[in-house]
Amino acid sequence: MTITADSATTARGDSVELIAALRRAGVSRVDGSELARGMYSADASLYRVVPQVVARPQHVDELHAAHQVSRELAVPLTLRGAGTSIAGNAVGEGIVLDTRDLKKIIDIDPGSQTARVEPGVIHADLQRAAAPQGLRFGPDPSTHSRCTIGGMIGNNACGSRALGYGRTADNIEAVEVLFGNGETARLDSGSDSASGSTAGRLLQLAEQNLAHIRTNFGLFGRQVSGYSLEHLLPENRGRIERFFAGTEGTLGTILEATVNLVRDDPHRRLMVLGFPSVAEAADAVPNILTAGSGQLIACEGMDSRLVALVRGAGRRVPTLPRGESWLFVETVGQDALEILNEVRSASGALGYRLIEDSDEAAALWRIRENGAGLAGISLATPAHSGWEDAAVPPEHLGRWMREFEALMTEFGLQGYPYGHFGDGCIHCRIDFPFKHGDPGSTGVFREFLAACAERLAAYGGSLSGEHGDGRVRSELLPTMYNETSMALFAQAKAICDPENLLNPGIITAPDGRSIASQTAHLKPTQPKQDLPWPGMLMTHDSGDFGAAAHRCSGVGRCVAPKTNGVMCPSYLATREEKDSTRGRARILQEAMDGTLIKGLADPAVHEALDLCLSCKGCASDCPAGVDMAAYKAEALYQTYDRDKDGQPKRRLRPRSHYILGRLPFWAKLASPLAPVANATMKLPPVAALAKWVAGIDQRRSVPKFAAKTFRRASRSTQAAVGQPDVWVWADSFTNHFFPQSGLAALEFLRGQGLDVRVIEKRGCCGLPWISTGQLDQAKKLIEQAASVLEPYVTSGVPVIGLEPSCLATLRSDAVELSPAPEARTVADGVLTFAELVNRLVDEGRIELPDLSGVDVVAQPHCHQSSIIGWDVDEALLNMAGAEVTKVAGCCGLAGNFGVEKGHYEVSVAVAETNLLPAVRRQASGDARGKRRVVLADGMSCRIQLDDLADVPAIHLAELLAQASEASATNGSSRSS
Repeated sequence: MTITADSATTARGDSVELIAALRRAGVSRVDGSELARGMYSADASLYRVVPQVVARPQHVDELHAAHQVSRELAVPLTLRGAGTSIAGNAVGEGIVLDTRDLKKIIDIDPGSQTARVEPGVIHADLQRAAAPQGLRFGPDPSTHSRCTIGGMIGNNACGSRALGYGRTADNIEAVEVLFGNGETARLDSGSDSASGSTAGRLLQLAEQNLAHIRTNFGLFGRQVSGYSLEHLLPENRGRIERFFAGTEGTLGTILEATVNLVRDDPHRRLMVLGFPSVAEAADAVPNILTAGSGQLIACEGMDSRLVALVRGAGRRVPTLPRGESWLFVETVGQDALEILNEVRSASGALGYRLIEDSDEAAALWRIRENGAGLAGISLATPAHSGWEDAAVPPEHLGRWMREFEALMTEFGLQGYPYGHFGDGCIHCRIDFPFKHGDPGSTGVFREFLAACAERLAAYGGSLSGEHGDGRVRSELLPTMYNETSMALFAQAKAICDPENLLNPGIITAPDGRSIASQTAHLKPTQPKQDLPWPGMLMTHDSGDFGAAAHRCSGVGRCVAPKTNGVMCPSYLATREEKDSTRGRARILQEAMDGTLIKGLADPAVHEALDLCLSCKGCASDCPAGVDMAAYKAEALYQTYDRDKDGQPKRRLRPRSHYILGRLPFWAKLASPLAPVANATMKLPPVAALAKWVAGIDQRRSVPKFAAKTFRRASRSTQAAVGQPDVWVWADSFTNHFFPQSGLAALEFLRGQGLDVRVIEKRGCCGLPWISTGQLDQAKKLIEQAASVLEPYVTSGVPVIGLEPSCLATLRSDAVELSPAPEARTVADGVLTFAELVNRLVDEGRIELPDLSGVDVVAQPHCHQSSIIGWDVDEALLNMAGAEVTKVAGCCGLAGNFGVEKGHYEVSVAVAETNLLPAVRRQASGDARGKRRVVLADGMSCRIQLDDLADVPAIHLAELLAQASEASATNGSSRSS
């Protein structure tokens, strides 16, 4: 459809009327802004469908209200949970309802092993609530950390352990549903009769077609496509509540669900089996299932090429047995090892490994869970969903796998299959040759899907094995089902949603004809702009900012309500989609190729980016490798330093950019007068004025300048003959604000007999300039720093930095800003203090002090966690005997972010997510015989702790230096 000015005006007018109607009906949170509509125009599928309005019901009654307005105004209604649909069944043209605020766990009954929940309850939250009773909800999709129970029912989600615990449909006991025709019914397995006329008519439809349903539905476990009419059969007790699973929001809306829980057996054991190829792994599945005697709970396939991606990103992968493809086989119970040995013997595997360590098992399952995100970036060109989760009876899996791979070869496509091999369900992201701005580039996509559907039907397979049909597969259903089956789908739709308002075009329609086209609304064929003069090189995306933004495929790991990583601190604080990595990526995608958002300078872009802390958590935690900190820097650069044609044009920036965004410059100027400046800042009127000028929130303290810089303080102790053992780079923050960290590093290393010197030449990484999008200046600073450090790095003498954010900038942003070879040399060569100490300990050149009895709460700087990693630091502390509690997430200050006016509340909320509770737990714990230490190497983290908790934090170098001095003092006392 071509959007004209008149049609756009009409659409806005309709949206205003719709918003007013929803609010009058009692829907409290309704949003028709370009920001909201842009964020909700996509799910995790290939499709972009812009809604008229987005609503977030706060009470179940508001679902009734939204349905009423939908019927009165004849506006389509689409339900949405976490928005992780891969088939395109969570996007729609009219009203999109985000149900995640309907998150009440009404009851958990250990006796009946059931839970009553609202539709927006997150799967992982239900697991946490059931765990104290020794229970769990059986199905666990890879999106379990953020998917909702209502969404799982909508798709009939399965996940890795459906082999043992069944599909979502198999675990539903009752639902309260609001049908599209306006009738509300409670569908309960314990009831002897249907509740209401709609349920009665559905059972009557089945009664009239018993023979057909018995011979065409429920033929194998993963036959998820279409409507699961087998549940309506009398021998299945007319389980309408289970029939409702997999209907994709096309028949009604879940108001409440009662689901079964299962015992969470602690004797869970995992074995990994290796095979020469993915097809040969598939061949082994029937024998494995037979040997498992129905006691396996998972049998998952993983390709070596996906594992290689994880290793290539520098992440640890547990040792795997010989092979190019692996099966992860899991079982539970006292006889788990015996069963796994039977499986191994029957599998014909090249090798095997029993995973004894729970951390290793968790790491392997994480790789499997991140499969969709990894697969999307696994090839030289983008790999897409589409033919994503087809399934065949497991006995045909090997033959189907070979035919599927042959079809990809025939069409010139690539993809790495993985998935639920024990259930016969295969996932695969494929490099369909879409072209932005070319709707005609869908030909290969359409032809390939049609060919696959035709061949799949020969195996009695299902187009969808767990994700639903959505926009991508509904058009193909006649290939899988005959005319009678398709007519039954249309009749069920007509009974439940006669006006075709609920997710129209998905699966079927009352007339059986109005089905969504699989090639309409495809995101990869829509126009995409290029930046004529980008500031960042975007090396992983060939310099294409649009491609970088489109790395986000919507899998939504960033919208998990709890995390052990860093991503996404602002979402954890606000729970708003716009404050998630995904929400921001959606708006950037719209800015580059949509019609709602007018470029990177559009206010909607800056509203979405405003609460981004630039923590870089997504750079490591997002399986697709999104780096929102870099994207934010680019957006700010294009807004303030470039015109629409990419030519230099300076615009007035926020005041904080000129002060906080150039802090090292001002610190250098203030250095000779540091004591005076610090004293002046103690005068309330002066401090208030200074904060206003700098754009600092009045509730924040002003960082104190060091009375003597690190570089100056170290000169009196510098040796000057020959090459030292270690060079120390005096970064701007250590030099001007926390010289004690650098001096402690010198003290500890020199105390071990090493010659350690500070590099005299100045070199700033430019981090504050980067985070505020002042990229031209940042590039100059980076290249200057690289030219200073490169001779030291190449001299063969280790070079270390003390401030983790500055070191992370050298390792990542430096090579994204500058193509200079010196930048790459420095990025690869500089070390953290912990990395150096670990190397020297391994070489036997130094010894660690004894940290026994030291209780450490450690807040790794978010940039260190994301870019460098904190594993080495943690290993050193454990090796020295400390008790270590590592705090997850970001401290909330994040450089200039938490200091700026307008960010204080969110900064505090982020700190309250993990850091402040951890510090309070340490303070209230039993301290007998212990020394309590809060460890924070980053300047931001230390300032945050000082401001919000009045807690002094120290650098790892300070801890080791203090412990070494105490050990030496105690030794001297004993000898005297």
